[in-house]
Amino acid sequence: MSSPRDILTITDSADAVPEGLPLVIALTGFSDAGGAIGQVIAYLRDSLDFEDVAVFDNDELLDYRARRPIIQFDHDHLSDYEPPRLAMSLAYDELHRPFLLLTGYEPDFRWEAFTRTVISLAQRFRVAHTTWVHGIPMPVPHSRPLGATVSGTRADLIESLSIWRPQTQVPANVLHLLEFELQRHELDVAGFALLVPHYLTETEYPDAALTALELYSAATGLVFPSDELREEGRAFIAKVDEQVAENGELHKLVASLEARYDTYMEGTEQRSPLTMDEDDLPTADDIAAELERYLAGRRGHKPGASDSSPDE
Repeated sequence: MSSPRDILTITDSADAVPEGLPLVIALTGFSDAGGAIGQVIAYLRDSLDFEDVAVFDNDELLDYRARRPIIQFDHDHLSDYEPPRLAMSLAYDELHRPFLLLTGYEPDFRWEAFTRTVISLAQRFRVAHTTWVHGIPMPVPHSRPLGATVSGTRADLIESLSIWRPQTQVPANVLHLLEFELQRHELDVAGFALLVPHYLTETEYPDAALTALELYSAATGLVFPSDELREEGRAFIAKVDEQVAENGELHKLVASLEARYDTYMEGTEQRSPLTMDEDDLPTADDIAAELERYLAGRRGHKPGASDSSPDE
């Protein structure tokens, strides 16, 4: 398969890529509940050794006016500009095992050209399999393990890790298209929709990023550093639990989610816990309103930032 060379640049490092590596993909720009993938990208870039093998052209793929990049203004002059990056890299996990890593933004334009290009790279490097994850908001409690819906060609992962298997229509993102085309080309692929508590969608939720890393590991056998995220996750959950314990209404709302979730997971309830009923489940706004004081102190925070609430 030929690829549109006008949308990317192949680097000299591409010649050193071993055949048969797994491909891990993490793109932002569509649904990223809990900031799962945004955190994963930042965490992996800060934690791993990697070198670019293919860099995509922003001017061909990015809508600058919809997602304006940030430029630094320093008193009386512009001092720094860091453009968005969409690139495939040769990376190494914690055990220094190589893999291919595609990170950056979801393209705004030329989805089919982008998809053909990624498949062409996968064929060139004889990729063993492709794995991608994204986070979607669902009415599930933060006090239960995060689950996922699994799609693709890898029946073992679907059987062992997919807790919800709906038949529905969803708004597509570019990785849905890529997964569809990889299947058509008989290339192994697994896609994970991480089910994030709907009332934590707008904050950076460390456990969402941690679970995303665990899903990548389950699909590839790679080992990623996670101690920092685990520590942040424990602190985050402790703060949320404190808010729940102090507010009777909030406790009642979360308890209703827990009961629905547990009944479903025990197999005694056929209805999905991921479908809202207005009469017996709280809305995201109900819970978020109760958590607003805490969440306001977290929105926009980067991993490792202060967890202090505004009135502490």
